[in-house]
Amino acid sequence: MKIYYIGVLRNEPKPSLELCGEKDLSSFSRFTRSNVEEFMNFFTKTVAEHTKPGQRQDIEEKSYTFHAYGRSEGVVGIIISDGEYPALVAHQLLSKIVDEFLAKYPRTAFAVPEMNEGACPLTQLKEYIVKYQDPSAADSIMKIQRELDETKIVLHKTIESVLERGEKIDSLVAKSDGLSAQSKMFYTQAKSKNSCCVIC
Repeated sequence: MKIYYIGVLRNEPKPSLELCGEKDLSSFSRFTRSNVEEFMNFFTKTVAEHTKPGQRQDIEEKSYTFHAYGRSEGVVGIIISDGEYPALVAHQLLSKIVDEFLAKYPRTAFAVPEMNEGACPLTQLKEYIVKYQDPSAADSIMKIQRELDETKIVLHKTIESVLERGEKIDSLVAKSDGLSAQSKMFYTQAKSKNSCCVIC
């Protein structure tokens, strides 16, 4: 899973313009890096121009996915990732980035038609493109799911370890005051019947 680009673009007025952005193209060779960067710049602007306010979309192009989130203020947040990066995480991160951008820059700061690319820097993008290469750093749902998966593994190991110590369980059942004589007899009979079936 990989994020290649995070940025905010202005899509009103057209043509679209990158207001701030950060790239991580270190996984490409130095011979292809400039071509990949041109491709990403072109498609990022195209996607921004075709994203309406309030719209969220994922566009796949070859092995890349363009995640876009349009806002009514005339900006679009875009993340370019590989196809394996979870869309839910990308959109959660887009919401965060666009909110932070709009808190720092009112519409009047980027509505001027004659602006240069990168005119509204957002310094935390450098941190985000590194931090969120691991999707679990962004997505609380994924964090919870991972914790649940780890818990299932621990529980499974605990049950297996109890099953391996059959004799200790037998002695615990025999000594238990919490079990009636009938329950103890039921456990003993069930165990002897199960061992009979295993031998057969």
